[in-house]
Amino acid sequence: MSAEATNPVSEAGSATGSDAPGRRRGRPRIDLRRLGRAALLGATAGPAMRDRLPDAIGHVAEAHRAHHPDADLAVLRRAYVLAESSHRGQMRKSGEPYITHPLAVTLILAELGAETTTLTASLLHDTVEDTEVTLDQVRREFGDEVAYLVDGVTKLEKVDYGAAAESETFRKMLVATGNDVRVMSIKLADRLHNMRTLGVMRPEKQARIAKVTRDVLIPLAERLGVQALKTELEDLVFAILHPEEYEATRALIARNPGACDALAGIAEQVSAVLREAGITAEVLVRPRHFVSVHRVRLKRGELRGPDFGRLLVLVGEDADCYAVLGELHTCFTPVVSEFKDFIAAPKFNLYQSLHTAVAAPDGAVAEVLIRTHRMHKVAEAGVVALGNPYAAPDGTENPAAGTPAADDSERVDPTRPGWLSRLLDWQQSTPDPDTFWTSLRADLAQDQEITVFRAGGGDAPGTISLPAGATCVDAAYAEHGEAAHSCLGARVNGRLAPLSTVLHDGDTVQLLLAQDSSSGPSPQWLDHARTPAARIAITGWLQAHPEAAKPPAAAPRPPVSVTADRHSGAKLHTELPEAPFVRPAGCCTPVPNDAITGFVVRGGTVTAHRTGCATAAAMRRLGREPVTVHWGDTAECRVTLRAESFGRPGLLADLTEAIAAEGAAVVSATIEPPSEQRVRHTYTLQLPDAAGLPALMKAMRDVPGVYDVSRARQAPPPRS
Repeated sequence: MSAEATNPVSEAGSATGSDAPGRRRGRPRIDLRRLGRAALLGATAGPAMRDRLPDAIGHVAEAHRAHHPDADLAVLRRAYVLAESSHRGQMRKSGEPYITHPLAVTLILAELGAETTTLTASLLHDTVEDTEVTLDQVRREFGDEVAYLVDGVTKLEKVDYGAAAESETFRKMLVATGNDVRVMSIKLADRLHNMRTLGVMRPEKQARIAKVTRDVLIPLAERLGVQALKTELEDLVFAILHPEEYEATRALIARNPGACDALAGIAEQVSAVLREAGITAEVLVRPRHFVSVHRVRLKRGELRGPDFGRLLVLVGEDADCYAVLGELHTCFTPVVSEFKDFIAAPKFNLYQSLHTAVAAPDGAVAEVLIRTHRMHKVAEAGVVALGNPYAAPDGTENPAAGTPAADDSERVDPTRPGWLSRLLDWQQSTPDPDTFWTSLRADLAQDQEITVFRAGGGDAPGTISLPAGATCVDAAYAEHGEAAHSCLGARVNGRLAPLSTVLHDGDTVQLLLAQDSSSGPSPQWLDHARTPAARIAITGWLQAHPEAAKPPAAAPRPPVSVTADRHSGAKLHTELPEAPFVRPAGCCTPVPNDAITGFVVRGGTVTAHRTGCATAAAMRRLGREPVTVHWGDTAECRVTLRAESFGRPGLLADLTEAIAAEGAAVVSATIEPPSEQRVRHTYTLQLPDAAGLPALMKAMRDVPGVYDVSRARQAPPPRS
């Protein structure tokens, strides 16, 4: 482990005044050298002191009791005694006794509100790896659950963080985390303390560790909702990887020591408004941390006082959040574009708040976060604040923590959030570590998420969470897994849409699957897949079916036509003199019992059009006089139907078989080239009885892949 270094964040006071501070305001950074001396003194105490809580762990006990007043500290004392005796004689590179590291990690978690089991495992997290203590000994003394957590953290530490090992390291991290996110909580706190004490390492090693932290651990902290750890890690990484920008940001904050005074004035106005409305609320000024200030400066240019922080309004009940919002928007000028409701639609990492921005009378704009005290606790500590998800109703802990019940809900079972389940699913189908690593980084880089709604209901969840920019391809694999290989298309908000359609927050999606499970994705799907789950599944199928990956012919295919020479059997009559020949119009192919009208064309022939036919309307506009026509006594007829479908092998054969089964004969058939995986079939059919037309159209619609069948209302495409 590395030695302690000066924390670049704390030099400017950001660690205790950040946008999402993990450490309580007013609580100083613990002196690790003093902890080391206390640890040594505690180890040499006489028998009379052994039942007391060692002084070295007093800060942990204080922080733990602040969140859990009834916590039993005896197990923490036993864990500390074992950890201290096991690590005795080991020193960190900075010169402190090694026990200061697990103590610091445990203190971080205690301040976040972690429960006793997590703190016990945190104190012991390096004992199995670095000392003679065995996992069986931990299990005998502290139970199966603590042993499971210690084993999970130990497995993460056994793999080197070298460049060649990064992919396998984080694959193991995800597998270990998949059964209990408390493993990852301990790992994140461990990394935070190591980042705080990174200064004695060579610059190139600092940069490598900082890059891994930036690319994977910070996004994982975001997904677990542990903002307190995430923000401090961001500032530490910022100082190492971007020292010039960090120094410029630090100087900017130093030049504006009273920047938040403007926010304090707005906070007083907000408090007065809420008191007058009878709403009990706490209004706080939250200074931004370094990275947040840097991002705001890049976005807005020159910063004003209110840009250096935000207002936080804490209330008691969910309904009070909306009451506060109403008062703010009534008494101040709201910035409508800044409003977001994460209470009605929480983020994937459990985060809930109302976001808005208001302009004060002097024109200063303040961002405002509105949440309950419970929401605030979860916003700061994420899954850590939720305690032990496997606790029994009576408050006792379930020893079978390593086998959580399957649950797709991201808020019912916080140890297995939905995004983590998806990562675990696709990592199992990715044997290549490099592919896994690339996909993991791409997925974690997606810091925006959308929620789309499933159409149709059923047993599956009503919503699908996807990264921003996801398409119908991604939705298909998120909902159906490998069954999405046979996806033919989708309806988005009730309209047919190609699989390449980009989805937006709140869209309703109905995915259409072929009944033939042997069909598979095309290589073009990879151009539209954004999620690792979709890309890995598609790539795997294409590798297993190399013949499907062959590129299509370069030249576009002309429409394919099949024509049979038959005459319409329908009899039509007109009352015109000389009884000219009357035939159905080819543009709308009327059938017996259709309402029709006729027009005289060249050669004196009368063509009969369906009422509402576009061609008939055009002839009226040209001044052509309609003539009266009526049906004869025969039911035989000819009709042109158009089948809209998603392309798939065997579709033409299935359609013609359905047509033949209804007793219709194909006069001509035109199949247009596929466009965005959709194909149009145009059939002119001879029916023995017009009464069978509805049944014929239904039979054609029932063919897998066909989503619409209609009668032609305009001239069919020219035949080749």
